[in-house]
This record gives sequence, C-alpha cells and structure tokens, in this order.
Amino acid sequence: MGGEDYYLELCERPVQFEKANPVNCVFFDEANKQVFAVRSGGATGVVVKGPDDRNPISFRMDDRGEVKCIKFSLENKILAVQRTSKTVDFCNFIPDNSQLEYTQECKTKNANILGFCWTSSTEIVFITDQGIEFYQVLPEKRSLKLLKSHNINVNWYMYCPESAVILLSTTVLENVLQPFYFRAGTMSKLPKFEIELPAAPKSTKLSLSERDIAMATIYGRLYVLFLRHHSRASNGAGAEVVLYHLPREGACKKLHILKLNRTGKFALNVVDNLVVVHHQDTETSVIFDIKLRGEFDGTVTFHHPVLPARSIQPYQIPAAGPAAVTSQSPVPCKLYSSSWIVFQPDIIISASQGYLWNLQVKLQPVVTLLPDKGRLMDFLLQRKECKMVILSVCSQMLTESDRATLPVIATVFDKLNHEYKKYLDAEQSYTMAVEAGQSRSNPPLKRPVRTQAVVDQSDVYTHVLSPFVENKEMAHKFVIAVLMEYIRSLNQFQIPVQHYLHELVIKTLVQHNLFYTLHQFLQYHVLSDSKPLACLLLSLESFYPPAHQLSLDMLKVTWATTLAVTSIPSYGCPDHHLSHFQRLSTANDEIVEVLLSKHQVLAALRFIRGIGGHDNISARKFLDAAKQTDDVMLFYTIFRFFEQRNQRLRGNPNFTPGEGRPRVTTNSRSPPHPGVCDHRVRMLIDMNYTQEECLGLRHSGWNSGISE
Repeated sequence: MGGEDYYLELCERPVQFEKANPVNCVFFDEANKQVFAVRSGGATGVVVKGPDDRNPISFRMDDRGEVKCIKFSLENKILAVQRTSKTVDFCNFIPDNSQLEYTQECKTKNANILGFCWTSSTEIVFITDQGIEFYQVLPEKRSLKLLKSHNINVNWYMYCPESAVILLSTTVLENVLQPFYFRAGTMSKLPKFEIELPAAPKSTKLSLSERDIAMATIYGRLYVLFLRHHSRASNGAGAEVVLYHLPREGACKKLHILKLNRTGKFALNVVDNLVVVHHQDTETSVIFDIKLRGEFDGTVTFHHPVLPARSIQPYQIPAAGPAAVTSQSPVPCKLYSSSWIVFQPDIIISASQGYLWNLQVKLQPVVTLLPDKGRLMDFLLQRKECKMVILSVCSQMLTESDRATLPVIATVFDKLNHEYKKYLDAEQSYTMAVEAGQSRSNPPLKRPVRTQAVVDQSDVYTHVLSPFVENKEMAHKFVIAVLMEYIRSLNQFQIPVQHYLHELVIKTLVQHNLFYTLHQFLQYHVLSDSKPLACLLLSLESFYPPAHQLSLDMLKVTWATTLAVTSIPSYGCPDHHLSHFQRLSTANDEIVEVLLSKHQVLAALRFIRGIGGHDNISARKFLDAAKQTDDVMLFYTIFRFFEQRNQRLRGNPNFTPGEGRPRVTTNSRSPPHPGVCDHRVRMLIDMNYTQEECLGLRHSGWNSGISE
C-alpha cells in the first residue's frame, strides 16, 4: 500500500509525557485537552502538558491518598483534585491568592462522587450517583457556593466541553439519557431521551455501556453517537453508529445511521466534521460524512463509508535517550494498540508509550480514492483546508490524460459557484444590515467568515484557467467550451463575471481566428459589456475591423447602463434635465478619452462628430493625440478637419489664440525650412509643434478623411 493511500495520520508534533507505570498515574482533562502525569500522588511532582502549551506546568502536592481525578479550571486558575468518593480538594493558582487547599463535600447524603467537570474558570459540577450539583468557586474566600442541584439516579456520565452539556445515564438498562446544559452560572435541564438497544435473546440482559457512547459537535450541531453492536443472531448485519441530534430546545431525534458492515472492537473520533470509526481487529479506519447524500427512509438517513477502509499512516517514534544515542533509527509506533484511549473530538492517547496525538485527515489521497468528481467536490467543500486541493482537482480534470467530460466539468463549476454565491449573499446581507444601523442588534451581527470553500473567480483564473489556456497542445474547441462553461455557471448563479475572464475568451478566439464566433458572443451578449472589454476590442481592429464598431457600441451601452442606474428622476425640478445632459456629456467624454488613450484618434473624431459635439471640442487634445502616434498623415488629417471647422464657424481657418494653445517657447524650436512657412506651418509653430511636424504638413497633399 503506497503512502498516497493513507487518508488519516497522527499529528507530527504530539504531546509527550511520562509513561504510565506503578509510580506514575496519567489523567486526561477533556475540557483543557491536558495530560496530567502524577508521580507518587503528587508528592514527587505533577507535570501538566497540553497541545498548545509552550511551557508545561509543574508543581508538587501533599500525598493525601490515591488521586482519582485531577483537572484545572478553564484558564488554569484553580486546580481540583478528587481523592475520595465524598470530597473534592481545591488549590488556587492565581497570583496573590493563598495556595492552601480547601475542600468541598457533596451535599447529598450517602452519595458518592463519580467525577466532576469545570464549566468555566470558577464554576464546577459534581456528578454523584444520586444526582448533579452545580457550584461557584470563590477563590478569594477559599470556599464554594451551591448554585443548583438535581436529584436523579446516575449510572455514569459524559461531558462535551465544546457544548457545555453533561449527559447522565439513568434507569436499570442505563439507556435513558438525561442532558443538562450549563451557561453563565445557569443549569438547564433538557428533555431526556432513550437509546434504542439492539435486539437480544431473552436470556441475555443488555445495557448501555459508557464506552459505546460519544458526544461531538458535527457541522455546528451536537450529536450523541451510539455504537450499536448487533448480536450474531441478528442476521449478521454488522455494527452501526446511530447519531442522535441533541438540540438546545426540543426533543432529541435519531437522524443518521452509519453502516459499518463488520463486527468487533471499535473506537470513534470526529475530525473536521467527519466521523472516523477505528476497527481494532483489522487495524483500519473508515470515515463518514453526514453532509453527503445517503439513503433516506423517511425518518433517518443511512450512510456508507466515503472511502475504502485504510490504516492510519505509519508513525515513527523518535529513539529516546541522550543526544549521543539519538542517531538510532526511529521505532515504528504500534497502531490500533489495545493501550490506545480515544477522546473526542480527535484525541488519541497511548499511556503506555507516553504520547497524545491529534488525528488528522489528509485530503490529497482522497482525490484518487473518490473518482466521482461531483461527490468529491461535495466532500472537499466541507473541509477546512480544501482550497488548494480543489484547485488542483480542477486543473487535473482539464489535462489531456485525465480530461473530464463537459457535463462533469459543469457540475464541478456549479458546486464551486454555489458556495461562492452563498458567501456573496451573506456578505451583502451583512453590509446592508450594517448600513441600516443593525450592527448593534441583539445578538450582534457577525460578519460572514470567508472559508476555504469560497473559491472565487480570481482563484479559478490564476490557478486553473490561465495555465489551461496556455497549454498549446489542448484542442482550442475544448478550451473555449471550458471557458464558456465557467462563465455560464457564474451567470446561472447571478455572479457578475470579471472582465479578465471575458478577455481570456476573446484572446483565445482571436488566436485561432474564430472571429465569427467572437462576433456572435458579443452580439448576443454572451460576453458582458464593460469598458475594459471595449478597450480590448479596439486593439483588435487591425485583425478584425468590425471590432471597432463593436467596441464603440459596447462603450455606449456601458455608459447608458451607468446612466440608467445612477439617474434618480426628480420630476418638477428644473435642474433634472440639465443634470441628465451633463451626465450624458460625461459619458461621451469618457468614450472619447478611451479612444484617444488607445491612439484611435480618427475613431474618436468620428464618434464625437456623430453625436454633434465636434463644434465645441478642443483641437489641441486631438492634435496632441495624433502627434503621439508619429503618423504624419494622421496628424495632417486631424489638422485639416479643424481647419475646415474653423472656416465654417468663423469664416477663416485660423485657430484662436486661446484654443488650447500653450505658452510659446520659440527658444527650443528650430526655424522652419525656408519656403515652407505658409499659414498652416505658422499656426503650428504658434501652437508649439516641431519643425518636422510642420514640414510633414507642408509636403502632405492629401485631403482629410473626415470632411465637414
């Protein structure tokens, strides 16, 4: 089995602690994710380590008997130690507070403490065999205050720190579970529910075992996971994991069943919203994703493993010992060991080896193990670190060796843009709410989080489409079809298409001389109108002459749309029509500026003449633009046009002194060539043009291409 097949791995930097032995006892705190190594009851030292702790906590305690349970409060302010079944001892770890221990005995008579859970930095819950007691710890007074209690027979309990919910097992069969929810000094009793035990022969008495129950948050909802072992007599169907949704309000409901199709010893983890089921007999694991489509029978949804069963990736334990000895080869870790203890959501502890790992999912191997691209995208889009893997999948399906069909490519693009659109809508709703003054609402609005599942147009352009188009070996029809499929998907989800995607299409069409197709795309608005696109079309006039008129039409439509959007009718106001014409004039000026910036001087002049604005335009602007082209013929043509305009308007062709004429700087000019200083040349000298330009006009004998 190659390394690319392993989709589960242990983290590279585990928490290492002293191995469990007769002298050293190891405890795990599920709330702080800390491992306690207690030597000789604490007399010879206690070392506390967690995944995020840079520096371990070390201290000593008096040996007052066997330690049954030891945990820090949240933020490590107060230490709680249970040594007997009646009391819990406390010690402050707060600066300037007394570190003398103080003790709290459970209030219920004849009750035995099964354990305790910290719900905040100063609130703690005692779970006894006769009920539950909720206390506030007062460190400065070195005492506890009972906030609330509830009497109920308890077999065992389970705590989910992420949701602050404690689950109590009650009744003889232990399968009626009573949840309690804790928040800010309050304890709320939630509706109890019953776990359905598997059928068994009358001679066999089944009960719900604590090791077959887990609590975890999956996709933001709290679930109780029940590992149901089918007896050999029940059709040999194999075990299954039943998921009960436990809401804050309302009854608990059975929603999902994960089919394992095997029997034996199992353990559960939840990693990145995936339910991971470990099977000790075969030393393999499978993963389930309840967001993927399953088989719904009207009540529950049945799910099968997303991928084939695989082992966790082999792990090497570094050789222990002094630095001189550590050159020895690492020791292979025994995976799925009987000494492994699994905690939620993703913790695996080997007390005998002295390691705490976080279980992790590797996404890249999933790509080869899940050939259905649609289902693969559904899976990847729900993972935290998914973006680069998704983009690599998109690139891979466009290669010659792994080319997908267009319907498959369309499906992938639609799934990406569905997530993209959801984020854009959420962001827009948030922005509108803030602008409407709802940002201080209760509860306060939260800005949408841009997860890695949001793959936008720039991501696809940079990592997928741009390299794809540059591949000269790919058939151009397929390239264009893929580009248009992505644009089609964006339009379907009403996402405005960025101009660089349209430019990519146009450049591809031009490279393969598909001008008729380009014309069709533009004529029927397959490619949306925009100013950058119009500028690109202007540059294509030499290859495809109709592109010039198409670009002008696009600029007009773009500005007309802008006017329609920004115009706010104010009927009855005398300035309304004036305002409209001012905006229209601005639109025309913008089109002229765009054409001049692209050195399309004649096109700009034809356009301004076509709208009747040529009598008021600056000759200087057009002559300067013509000068920058280094085309003497063009320069003369523009000059002749304005001469004819001047003749028509004022009765002579001369330019007025203030008509765009800069300050005369004759010192920097050479005298004109003898014999060519006619009135045109003199006017150009006055307008600060060079001798060469004057000579060019003097010897130009053609007429203007734009007649008055």
